[in-house]
Amino acid sequence: METTVNPIEQKLIHLAYLQAIDTKIDEIQKIRGDLPNEVKDLEDELIGLENRFRKIEENLHKLQSDVKNYEITIKEAKAKIEKYTKQQSNVKNNREYDALSKEIDLQKLEIEVCEKHIKDSKIPAEENKKLLDETKKLISAKKSELNVKKNELSQILESTRKEENHYMEIRKKAEEKVEPRLLNGYKRIRENMRNGLVVVPIQRDSCGGCFNAVPPQRRSEVRLMKQIIFCEHCGRILVDQSLIESIVVQ
Repeated sequence: METTVNPIEQKLIHLAYLQAIDTKIDEIQKIRGDLPNEVKDLEDELIGLENRFRKIEENLHKLQSDVKNYEITIKEAKAKIEKYTKQQSNVKNNREYDALSKEIDLQKLEIEVCEKHIKDSKIPAEENKKLLDETKKLISAKKSELNVKKNELSQILESTRKEENHYMEIRKKAEEKVEPRLLNGYKRIRENMRNGLVVVPIQRDSCGGCFNAVPPQRRSEVRLMKQIIFCEHCGRILVDQSLIESIVVQ
């Protein structure tokens, strides 16, 4: 790559070399497949399930707390009824007796209202207990699945880390040889390409990226390497197949 070449050809060589390194890195990362996304999705799902568990638990605790308060109120009302009933035996006139009777009726009504609330709380409390149990089991299952996926991903990362770090290191040096304007353009194009290919050869008279035909004049210009030629259809940088074949990444 150090032979005497024209400036444009040199730029194309540097771009093609950078592309070759990125392709190597892409191939390594493809080994991971969808595992990183699967791990992230499971982690997000677990957060959602744990939040749901806390809300159900809070609802259940509130229902149980309310029932306890109603039971306390009933106990207090019964004690008052007992007290007022005893007091009725010692009243001096009908007015005091009627006043105590009214208090007893109020306490009985209080008991009825509390008993109704307790009865109404039973169904939602049972539903919350059931939901809590189901969510707990689901969380446990998802945690097990996440651990399996994480271990699998960890093993893949461990087996490819050394090779990936190697290519990342030489990529930094390769980037330094590409002028900033071209590097920015390269990165911009690469972000928009699903396969990550920016610098592609002409193959069978077509763009090696989108496979649309390249006119004869453009193909001649690409071979001359006196200017940077972009595919009219996909915007990728077109180079001659011989240039791609001359690139060696170690």
